[in-house]
Amino acid sequence: MAETFKNASLVDVDNSSADTLYTAPASTTSIVLGVAIANKSANNVGITLSFTDTSAGTTTEMIPTVSIPGNTTLEVLAGQKYILETGDSMTALADTATSIDITMGVLELS
Repeated sequence: MAETFKNASLVDVDNSSADTLYTAPASTTSIVLGVAIANKSANNVGITLSFTDTSAGTTTEMIPTVSIPGNTTLEVLAGQKYILETGDSMTALADTATSIDITMGVLELS
């Protein structure tokens, strides 16, 4: 079984529809190691991070609209492990366009 560390990122998260941060590739189990959400603006910006479980056919909010102060970074999911199976994905939606960048660390097992 191959183990590969990867980064996934989104620049300028949209505020009209959710952007896909990461989708687990075919024949791969992915372990989310941590997520950093950076607010590049001077104002508070709300962000929602969601998880889609394709085998269950459900989408849940992992982080329901949290407000991030201007010019700060919020580290989330650190120390916790979330498993994404093939086709599962994580998406992000901001309440202000182009203000948020996100970086996620993932361990892919294939």
